[in-house]
Amino acid sequence: MDVRFLAPSLQHLDALECEAILAPFFSDERPLCGALGLIDWRLSGFVSKMIVRDYVRGDRGETVLVPLRSGFSIDKLFLFGLGPEADFDTQALLPAMTRMFEVVSRAKVRTTALVLPGRSTGRSAPVAAMESFVAAGALHGNQDEVILLETPNAQKEMAPIVQRERRRARASDE
Repeated sequence: MDVRFLAPSLQHLDALECEAILAPFFSDERPLCGALGLIDWRLSGFVSKMIVRDYVRGDRGETVLVPLRSGFSIDKLFLFGLGPEADFDTQALLPAMTRMFEVVSRAKVRTTALVLPGRSTGRSAPVAAMESFVAAGALHGNQDEVILLETPNAQKEMAPIVQRERRRARASDE
């Protein structure tokens, strides 16, 4: 799996080329933050309207597929509920990340952009979130490419983990 980083911005999201965006969010996250907030903005508040109308709640375990309309080069937005932010801790990272990988694997999505669980609000630390990504990806990740939507500061903290995993992959190939 090829992993790379991209800072969440409207310009980057507009230029993004992949099959799907995976966006976890908390049931009490208002307004929507990070990349999902930007996506919602680009969609003229469509995700927020779904939340207000109670079509999407953000409950832990909830998964919703939203077909994206024009304005995006991406076909699908997967929303993953994390439950209330106060209930989310380091122990919840791996199950949330595993669920995200399982869903896109079943959907046969090979290239994704994703926000790591809890990162949009800062609820999870960059290194802990990245370690859960690595662990879940080792078990369930069959994507060709994953683009992590992260701030430059978080990217710097996560980069050594990505480099470590690349070295492991090269060593196992030899």
